[in-house]
Amino acid sequence: MPGSAGAQPSRTLPARIGWISTEAQPDPFVDGFREGLRQHGYTEGQSVILDLRYTHDLQALRTAVAQLMQSKVAFIVSSGPAIRATRAARDIPVLFAISGDPVELGLAASLARPGANFTGVTFLSLEIAAKRVELLKQAVPHIRRLAVLSNTDHPGENSERRATEEAARALELTTSYIPFTGSAQLDGGLSAVRDARADAMVVFPEGATMVARAKIARFAIAQRLPSMFGWSEYADAGGLMSYGANQRQAYVRLAVFADKLLRGAKTAELPIEQPTQFELVVNMRTAAALGITLPSATLLIANRRIE
Repeated sequence: MPGSAGAQPSRTLPARIGWISTEAQPDPFVDGFREGLRQHGYTEGQSVILDLRYTHDLQALRTAVAQLMQSKVAFIVSSGPAIRATRAARDIPVLFAISGDPVELGLAASLARPGANFTGVTFLSLEIAAKRVELLKQAVPHIRRLAVLSNTDHPGENSERRATEEAARALELTTSYIPFTGSAQLDGGLSAVRDARADAMVVFPEGATMVARAKIARFAIAQRLPSMFGWSEYADAGGLMSYGANQRQAYVRLAVFADKLLRGAKTAELPIEQPTQFELVVNMRTAAALGITLPSATLLIANRRIE
């Protein structure tokens, strides 16, 4: 039985937890979730069993959800774009960590009271979207035109675009909005970025660009574009900078939700959370490849440098 303080779980353990993701393996986020479970006294293979499913194909995701439902999982943890496939799991609790707006996506009535079988963490923050533009301009003061690469198949995308463009106007930057829809159109989006002849690029954080982060980073270096992303995984893959919440820690936090569910809580009554701590990561290798000397003001506030 879990060794954490408080009432004992109301269900018989070990509990089977479903995990469904489009993230390539090894998956850093499931490791974060495992860490969180351990912090709450759960031992994988004894008190909990993780049933892991990975695929990029939407139909395969739906099949995986159906299989998880048949295996009588206590709940499903959905990572990234796979959340769309879990809509069919109406009678099973679903925990998520997504970059978009769960209310706009139709998963919840509100952040404070989800009201259905979905809850978890959303990374969407319009203040952070604006801050990314400010940090990029601080790091590369000479930029004048900013390409904004955005997947339109992303709930909350319009709001994030407006916040980004407003921040750019305040800094006297011209923006070239480059929309694409889903991973199949990403190459076309990158071609449009090249044709825009921008001085720098901002890429909105979400599933399609996350999966292709290394490809986008290589493109930016080849086009000699300073790039700003939303999560540190993009900078680790070669992006110049990232500013946003630590995704791994968000999955550690999801274990708090998991513990509550295993103790009898209802998803409808568990408020959806937003991260309150953010990190700036700079890739010094990419800066060198671009011939950029990052100012001391940027380096002093960076939480991590990739040397």
